[in-house]
Amino acid sequence: MSNTVSKPRLVILAAPGQPLPSNLAEIQALADVRITDAAGLANAMPGARALFLWDFFSSALADAWPYADSLEWVHVAAAGVDAMLFEDLRRSDVVLTNAHGVFDQPIAEFVLASVLAQDKQLHLSKRLQQEAVWQHRELTGTHGSRALVVGTGGIGRATARLLRAVGLSVRGVGRTAREDDPDFGTVIPSTELAEHAGWADHLVLAAPLTEQTRDLVDGAVLAAMKPSAHLVNVGRGALVDEDALLQALRTGQIAAASLDVFREEPVPASHPFWGMENVHVSAHMSGDIRGWRNTLALQFLTNLQRWSAGSIPENVVDKQRGYVSSSV
Repeated sequence: MSNTVSKPRLVILAAPGQPLPSNLAEIQALADVRITDAAGLANAMPGARALFLWDFFSSALADAWPYADSLEWVHVAAAGVDAMLFEDLRRSDVVLTNAHGVFDQPIAEFVLASVLAQDKQLHLSKRLQQEAVWQHRELTGTHGSRALVVGTGGIGRATARLLRAVGLSVRGVGRTAREDDPDFGTVIPSTELAEHAGWADHLVLAAPLTEQTRDLVDGAVLAAMKPSAHLVNVGRGALVDEDALLQALRTGQIAAASLDVFREEPVPASHPFWGMENVHVSAHMSGDIRGWRNTLALQFLTNLQRWSAGSIPENVVDKQRGYVSSSV
C-alpha cells in the first residue's frame, strides 16, 4: 500500500503579460498546481482547495464561483480586496487572505515624496527647467505642517510614522474615534471627515475601499479643505468623487492633488487630469518597488506552508469589513 499523501490542488490565476511567481517550483512542491487566466478559471476550479490570485485586480472568481466546489482558501497578492468581496464569497466559509504588510513602507515613502514634491514645488521646477526658465520662488516648509491620514491600517500607520519623522503633525481618520493612538495620536471617525478636513495641509487617502469609504471625499469634504491644501490618494480611486475633485482643482478650491489610483485604470488619454498643472498622475505604482513581485510570491509560499501544515494562514481578511481587522 502506498503511503503517498496527495497534494492539495491549487489554482493560480495568472496576470496577463506578467511573469509567473519566481518561486513556482517551491509552490509546486507543496501543491498540485493549475495555472490559468481569467477565461479558463471556471474550468480550473473544480476540485481546487486553494486559489492564488496572482492577477490581483481580477474579479473573475465571481463568475467562476459555481465551479468552486472544494474551495477553502483564497489569497490575493494585493492589499485591497474590494474586487473579491462579492456576496457569495462573503457568506461562504472560504478564508480570504491578502498581502498585508508588503506595501506599507513603500507606499509611506511615496506619500512622503508627494508631500515634499508639493511643498518644494518640484513639479514646477522640472517644467521650468524644460522651458529653460530661471524663476526664483519661495517654498513651503514641511516641518510643522499638518497631515490627515485616512486609513489606520498598516499603510496608514507607516505613513503616519514617516510623516511625523520629518516634522508633520499627523492625525488619523478611521472607523471609530479614539485618543492616544500610538501612531496617530487623535483618530477622527470617518463620518466626521468634513468637519476636520480644514485642519490639514495634506489629506492622505490610504483606506481600503468599502461601502463605508466609497466616495468618502465628496464635495462637502473638498469644500471644507484649505485653498492651499494638497490631496494624496494611494488607496483606491473610488474613495474620491472624481467629478467633485476635478471641479475643486479647476476652481482653486484646493491647491493640488497627487493621484496614484483612479476609478478607471489606465486613465483615459482624454481625461482632464492629464493636462492639469496642479494634478500629479502616477500609474498605480506607489507600492511597487523593485522586487515587489518576489516579495509577494514569498509571502504566499509562507502562507501555503502554514495552510498545508493545518494552520490558519496569516493576514485573514474580515470579509464583512473588507480588510485585516487586526490592522485597524
